[in-house]
Amino acid sequence: MLAQTFFDRDTVDVAQALVGKYLVRQYDGITLCARITETEAYVGRIDKACHAYNYRKTERTKTLYAPPGTAYVYLIYGMHCCLNFVTERAGEPAAVLIRGLSPGHNQDIIAENRFHCKCADMTAYQKKNFLNGPGKVCAGMNIDRSLNGLPYGSKELFVCETPAEFGFPTPSDDLRPLEVKAGRRIGIDYAEEAVDFPWRFYL
Repeated sequence: MLAQTFFDRDTVDVAQALVGKYLVRQYDGITLCARITETEAYVGRIDKACHAYNYRKTERTKTLYAPPGTAYVYLIYGMHCCLNFVTERAGEPAAVLIRGLSPGHNQDIIAENRFHCKCADMTAYQKKNFLNGPGKVCAGMNIDRSLNGLPYGSKELFVCETPAEFGFPTPSDDLRPLEVKAGRRIGIDYAEEAVDFPWRFYL
């Protein structure tokens, strides 16, 4: 598990550093592990795309003020959950959205969560669109609003450096040097100048 200090620093730095790390979800005796391939940074004090822009505090956004490493899970379109990890010091609303994953271990369970079938039975379209979006990430990893506010250090959901922490082998594709790119965030056309912040990071 990454140290809490990993999240207790500049949000944009955290968003970039999370790419290539591994998201772990544990429930009902199951361990799911997938590589983080895409993230976005959101910084409340300056970012009109952030739910807590200008220190807005509501029932929904109060989790953003929690200590670093806290899970912030919210609902979009009334049906899809999105997972974020709170960053910077407690009281400073900022977080990193997990936008994409590459499935690693227990892929069949992740596929069952997403498409109610095993990996071998997925169509080409399903394989292409497996975990390439924040709602898909949460569906595949069995993440819902019940995990909102989950504190750092919880075994149910966390980020680690390598699957070896669980005795899992690292997939051969993951051993290649990281090439992390930056670009504009997605789906925030309302955010005025913040639309152009290059705060999306991806493999």
